[in-house]
Amino acid sequence: MEKQKIVVKVSMNGDKKARKALKIAVSISGVESASFVGSDKDQIAVTGAGIDSVELTTLLRKKVGYTELVSVGPVEVKKPESKPAEVKVQVDPYQYYYYGYAMPYYTYVYQY
Repeated sequence: MEKQKIVVKVSMNGDKKARKALKIAVSISGVESASFVGSDKDQIAVTGAGIDSVELTTLLRKKVGYTELVSVGPVEVKKPESKPAEVKVQVDPYQYYYYGYAMPYYTYVYQY
């Protein structure tokens, strides 16, 4: 089955209801991830394969409150960007360790 992204707008009047709504969204079979989206963080975006959007909205309506199904669609697959070859610099761990010898002490004389 193809992965899909479902966006649901939920009226949440507090942090407790938001956590409860997210917990309900994750409990449905087929859900891989769920997160808050939107300008007011009042929408939940759920991604996964074989998710029943009607079941999701019905459960949220029963347990949390007013719920509106905003969109259902396929997940946008991002193609990895080609990066230039990375140059890895390895630092010698003993470079700054002086085996118990004291560092040379320099005195500076300033002439005015």
